[in-house]
Order: sequence, then C-alpha cells, then structure tokens
Amino acid sequence: MSEKSRKEYKYIYGPVPSWRLGSSLGIDPISGEGKICSFDCVYCQLGRTVLHTKRRKVFVPVSKIIKEIRSLPPVKIDYMTFSGTGEPTSAKNLGKMIKAVKRIRKEPVAVLTNSSLMYRKDVRKDLSLADVVIAKLDASSERTFRRINQPVEGMKLADIVRAIKKFKTGYKGKLVLQIMFMEENRGYAGRIAQIAKEIGPYEVQLNTPLRPSVVEPLSRKKMIEVGRYFKGMNVISVYKSPRKRVKPISGEDTMRRRGKV
Repeated sequence: MSEKSRKEYKYIYGPVPSWRLGSSLGIDPISGEGKICSFDCVYCQLGRTVLHTKRRKVFVPVSKIIKEIRSLPPVKIDYMTFSGTGEPTSAKNLGKMIKAVKRIRKEPVAVLTNSSLMYRKDVRKDLSLADVVIAKLDASSERTFRRINQPVEGMKLADIVRAIKKFKTGYKGKLVLQIMFMEENRGYAGRIAQIAKEIGPYEVQLNTPLRPSVVEPLSRKKMIEVGRYFKGMNVISVYKSPRKRVKPISGEDTMRRRGKV
C-alpha cells in the first residue's frame, strides 16, 4: 500500500509488527494533544507527559472509535490493542470500547497498561473484558519506581503490585507482565523476578528501549543475563522474538504520533 493511499486515522493506527502480539492494530482511547498519563517514564518513546494525572475521564466517544474500525479495509490483524498516546485505563469508557470492538471484530483484544490504576475496582472491571492484559512492572523498590516511572503524586509501588495480584485472582484472560530493563534497574532483575513469580502471570515480556528514547538499551548479552533470573517462567524477550512483516493502513503521521516510526 503506497503512502498516498494510506488513511490518516485519528484513533486507530497500524497494524504494527509487534514482537509480543504479531500484527497489532492500535486503538488510542486518549488521542489528546500530547501524552496523558499517570507516569512519566524516563524511557517513553512518546517523550514527556503533558498531563500528569490519575483522573479518569472520557476523551473519545465510543462511536468515533467504532466508526474508524468499521472503515478498515481487509487486513490481517492478530490483536486489537488498546494503547497509544497515554495510559489507556485513564479512559473512563474503556470497558464500553472493548465491548463495542468485540461486537464487530473477531480478533482478541489486548490492553497495554502501566498498572497504575488497577487499584480501582472500575478499572479492574474494564480490564477483565480484554482477552490479554499486559501490565507494566519495572521496579522492585519505591526508589527505583520513582526514578524510572516517575508516577503522579500519591502512587506507591506496593499498592500497584497488590492491585496486579488482586486482578490476577479473578481474571479469566491472559495476564502478562511487561518489564523494561535498562542500567537503572538491571541490577535488581532478581528482585523483580521474585515479584513476578509471586504474581504468577501467563507470560513475562522482557524489554529494553529499542525505539527512539533518551535511555540507552541494554545489549543482547546483558538481556540474556537478565533473563536467567526468570528461569522457570514463560518468558519472551525483545531481542529473541521475531516480528511479522506488516503493511500499515494508516499514514506515517498517524504512526509517528504514537511513536511507531
């Protein structure tokens, strides 16, 4: 598909070749002017957080998301993935979006979350509608959590870990942990692995900042060393996982706004 024939969607993007999900069509339930998130992670490919908040609100009407999805041309998609320009669980109508997508598409739904709002019952209820929830866990101590994820005031790592465990107890889908490793937390891989084992996720995804970022990625050798701490768990790593060849139907500007090019 030529660049001219691609459509400038506002709320959906891709499909992108995801090392975790194959051919993934992104759905952005935030779509604001800049990044809206409860974290301001030092490695984020979207840059600094514009609105640093833990408040939930409706950013995009469900009807607008569905209108764009209905306009999709025939394209191979493995997952419909809620992600984009901020923390997707910040969208108060996330659950309604997931239900609406499932009514018109056959593909499984995934949500990428930084885990920060999982302490809320309404957020856990919304996430329970997804087939796969990929939850962030980058630290084993409050100090490292604050240095890497830079959460909004009042958030504690212990509360987040407790919330992930609580969600896992009643969730019928696949709970996955995503962990971004860099020099800042590489030395704590063993402690992070212990927390991961206590949570007992379906899968652990070991990542390092390979997309444009101010943080240097770890080498293949260092990521192999990190992976040894997760022995016995179902683990995939960014360096080892193949990517599908995928042709996006959205234009380059749409992809760039989500940090995909």
